[in-house]
Parts: sequence; C-alpha cells; structure tokens
Amino acid sequence: MDSKSSVLVVDDEPNGFEVIEALLFREGYNFSYASSGLEALNSLDQVKPDVILLDVMMPDFDGIDTCIRIKSNQSWCHIPIIMVTALNSKEDLAQCLNAGADDFIGKPITGLELRARVRSMLRIKRQHDSLQATLKLREDMSHMIVHDLRNPLASIIMSCEILQQTQLQDKQLRKADQILKSAQRLQSLADDLLMMAKLESGKINIKRDLVNLNELEQEVVSDFRSIAQQKNIELVSHLPELGNTITLDLNLFRRVFDNLVSNAIKFSPSDSQITLQLDYPVDTKTQARIRIADAGPGVHQQLRKRIFDKYEVGNLMAGVSQFGLGLAFCKIAVEAHGGRIFVEDNQPRGSVFTVEI
Repeated sequence: MDSKSSVLVVDDEPNGFEVIEALLFREGYNFSYASSGLEALNSLDQVKPDVILLDVMMPDFDGIDTCIRIKSNQSWCHIPIIMVTALNSKEDLAQCLNAGADDFIGKPITGLELRARVRSMLRIKRQHDSLQATLKLREDMSHMIVHDLRNPLASIIMSCEILQQTQLQDKQLRKADQILKSAQRLQSLADDLLMMAKLESGKINIKRDLVNLNELEQEVVSDFRSIAQQKNIELVSHLPELGNTITLDLNLFRRVFDNLVSNAIKFSPSDSQITLQLDYPVDTKTQARIRIADAGPGVHQQLRKRIFDKYEVGNLMAGVSQFGLGLAFCKIAVEAHGGRIFVEDNQPRGSVFTVEI
C-alpha cells in the first residue's frame, strides 16, 4: 500500500484508536487521532486524511452529526468515511449511510475485515484524486488555449475593420462583415470562458460601484435594437420612473444583460417581441429584479436547472449556435453578487429569465 496514505481515527476512547492502529500497523499508513467530532472537523484541513474511521457513539457531537458535516462541506465531501459502530440493526446502518458514510464496520473489529475495507476506500480515494487531476489538467489546457486565441482574434477583428474602410466591392464587403461578426462571436466566447474560470477560482475581484440599472438597461436596448430589427423583433423596455442605484460590478453585469438579451433574440421567432422589465421591490430583501421575456420555444421543466450548467444547452434549434456557456456565465456572475437567476414560462409562449439582486 501507499506509505503516504493518511488515516484519521475519530473515537472518544483512546483505546479504540490504539486497537485500530495495531490492526493496521503493517500497512504503513500515517495515523492521526481526534477524540471528538468537533476536534476532527477542526483538524481536517491540516491533517488532509485519505480515509476517516469514525466512531458512531460519541458524547455531545456523535459520529452521525460529524459525518453529515463532513459530507456537506465541498472541500471535504470526497474523503471516504468508514463508520465504526457496535450497532448492528438495519435501521442503524441505514442511518449511517443516509448521513453520507461510504462504508461501515462493526465492533468488535477484526484485522482482516478492517484492512480490506480501508484498502477499498483508499482505492476509491485514489481514483477520485486521479480524476480530479485529469480534469484540472484539461481545464488548465483549455484556459491556456482560449487565452492564446485572443491575440489572433484581435488581429482578425482589427484587419476586418480596416478592410471595411477601404474601397471594397459589395460582395467583398459582405464577406468582410461576415468574418468580423464571426470573430467577434469567438472573442466573446473566449472572454466568457476566461471570466468564468476566474470567477470559479475566486481570482477575480468584484469591483462594485454604484450603478443606475435604468441607464444600463436603456444602453443595452439601444445597442441591441438594430440586431433585433434584422429579425423584425421589437425590443420593449418597462422601467420605473425613478431609477435606483445599487452596488454592482458594471462590466460583469453588462455582460449578463448582453448574454440574456442576445439569447432572447437568438431563440425568438421573427415578428415577435422581447420585453425587458426592471423593478425595485420594497417588501423583500431583493434590491432589484430584472425580467427578460421572449416568445421563443421555452425551456422544458426538467432542463430549467441544468440549463445554467457549463456546456448544457436547452432545446436544440437548427441554425442556432449553442455552446452552453452564456447562461453558465450569467449564473456565476449573478451568484458572485449574492443574487440568483432562474427561468419560468412566458405566456402564452416563450421563456422569462429573471435576475434578482
């Protein structure tokens, strides 16, 4: 076995730790001991165990409560837990499993069974660690590639803008415009990926300033009106007479607006209407509520949570590019501000995306 594997034994009786250490002595593990559930919780970040042997019957803070706390923490939930218990009824064992335990072993403990169960949990832990390392490598490579794409994309965009100012024939001008728009879409996608990576890793600072959402929404509607008119879509804005200022990261929230309105235009049929509504509730903790309603195909009930996950898309539509990143970015950015985003049905047809801050 790997000599670096770490085993944390949690038992209010020191004798229990000594028995387990003796039975596992030849396995070459590094042992740590905690005499209570609270002590175990306080030591996890320092000890970083590969497997936890957790006694069920402890005073004050028992093994069930400790297991629930560990498994509900994102930083610790991957650590395998073997419950050590003198209880043997099916109800007691079910309670251990419901608390999140990965395995259990009954008292009195036998060396053969203990060694087999610890080895089994360590195999699971190593598989988890290997998978996480692979995923991180893939993410790092993806971010590196996306970052390196920005320079050639910027060069393409600049070259197209220069070409548009020259004496081009109509067909050539249309092609330059097509290249420019495609490059701008790729640049926006790359920016979203990099921004999401920074938000998820906590490496981006939310720069909060006082923002007038009335003015921000008016800017968005003005910028997207010509794009909407290409499909004969009407953008309608409902704003309160007096706008409030709230503290937001203006650049992040502008991108949230852009993604939501762009999606609404993309999925709405021609000759339809998109409504942007802003209000400032007075009877709730919500400072501002933004609703963007379209007349598109809507989002099925079973997709309404998954649609905000990375690389998840809703209803596939012919001729519509769907990467599953725009809404994921919106969710991360909104939640970074302590808000929430969700989607509901629009009547009689379409979707309503709501952002609450």
